[in-house]
Order: sequence, then C-alpha cells, then structure tokens
Amino acid sequence: MAIKITEDCINCDACISECPNNAIYEPGDEWSYADGTSLKGMIKLPWNGEVDAEEKHEPISDEFYYIVWEKCTECKGFHDEPQCAAVCPVDCCVPDEEHEESEEELLAKKTFMHLD
Repeated sequence: MAIKITEDCINCDACISECPNNAIYEPGDEWSYADGTSLKGMIKLPWNGEVDAEEKHEPISDEFYYIVWEKCTECKGFHDEPQCAAVCPVDCCVPDEEHEESEEELLAKKTFMHLD
C-alpha cells in the first residue's frame, strides 16, 4: 500500500529529498506524473485511463507535506523500507489504507515511472 502523511506533519522537509519517486510535495505545490520520473507526454496509467504526464494537478494539501499515492511505491525496488517513514521525526508517514497494493503492483509502478 502507498504511504500517506498525516496532519501531524511539522513540515520539517526531512522526507522530501528521500523519495526516489518524487511523490512527496510541499504544502500547496501542484504535482505531475513527470516530476522526477521518466514519464513524458501522453501516458496510459497502469490502473486505468490516460493523462498528460506534464499536466499539473491540484495540491492534495495546503497545510502539510503530502504524498501522491499514484507515485508512491513504498520505495520498493530502491530501498528495504519507505524512506519517508524512516526519517520522519514525528512518525507521520504511515500506510495509506485507502490505497492498498501488493509488492508486485508497487514494483510494476516503479518500473512504469522509471523507464530509463
């Protein structure tokens, strides 16, 4: 399952540089699939649909850092554990129960985002 950041976040910035998928954004920042990935142009999403990878999407939070679940792989294929959770001083990076995925799905998502 993906990781989410709870409202206990203190906006310390420890997690953002640790994410190999660039799935973590500052409060109020727009996000795109292309940010920090190999994705460009029109892409077919593994879970359904097609989007422009460079299209900017509304921020998920204006108050604290947030993780885009569509880009989160729990660091599978990069590290043994989610790096955001490992460095978070207030333990606010927790499993996102609304977005459960198997290890195979997470690894497939990693491959999808990082073609190079």
